[in-house]
Amino acid sequence: MAEAPTVHEIYAVKFGENPGGVRGHYFLGPDGDPQDERMRLDYFVWAIRSPGQDIVLDAGFTAATNRTRHRDHWEDPSAALARIGVDAASVPIVILSHLHYDHCGDLDAFGAATFVLQEDEMAFWTGRFAPRREFSRHIEIADIERVIRLNFAGRVRMVDGLHEVADGVWVDKVAGHTPGMQATYVRTAQGIVVLASDSSHFFENVEQDKPFAVHTDVVGLYRSFDTMKAAATSGLVIAGHDPLITERFPAATGHEGRVFRIA
Repeated sequence: MAEAPTVHEIYAVKFGENPGGVRGHYFLGPDGDPQDERMRLDYFVWAIRSPGQDIVLDAGFTAATNRTRHRDHWEDPSAALARIGVDAASVPIVILSHLHYDHCGDLDAFGAATFVLQEDEMAFWTGRFAPRREFSRHIEIADIERVIRLNFAGRVRMVDGLHEVADGVWVDKVAGHTPGMQATYVRTAQGIVVLASDSSHFFENVEQDKPFAVHTDVVGLYRSFDTMKAAATSGLVIAGHDPLITERFPAATGHEGRVFRIA
């Protein structure tokens, strides 16, 4: 008899925030709203849980990086995950949505993990245009060097496009924000939930067709909205940085304000 498909739970784990942004920083072009309206941006990593295995999406950034980034950084992402019993040192798979500093900074904590990354993402950040200011301001060179070393150690799984990471968990190159940006599709009891990461920073991006201000390909951003909505059989495309996550989804008991169950 065939085994039943794996059904996962998803938790958004908050490790900090940036309370100092305004709409004009975050949305491409005038959108009819005051450009100086204050907007908070939250920082999350994501636990994809099933019996016997935890998969982590993204690795945030550490207190060391925050000494120059000056965000409201509460704790390192690996410590935040430990709040719900995720032992970073034994996690087998970490998906890296892309290589901006706030998504790949705490990799050393995941000492047993294989890191899943789109080939185009690595190619871009080791290529000719990465040093240009508009791109380089979003990365830490030490983070890129760390990923290169991990690749030489055989711990980076390079993929190209749609790829099944584990039963019931897929990544898909959606590009737009960065050339190798990938969304994560997760089979849950509610159907397929799409974790957009920076393919949609805020729910407004994907729900109201408003591209984020930081991108390498505007057409790619629009295409990513269509791709993610088509994949989400649950109807849920989860924005990567939106404070509304803390309102739309229930807090995990005992971890109010820090951990939220998505599905």
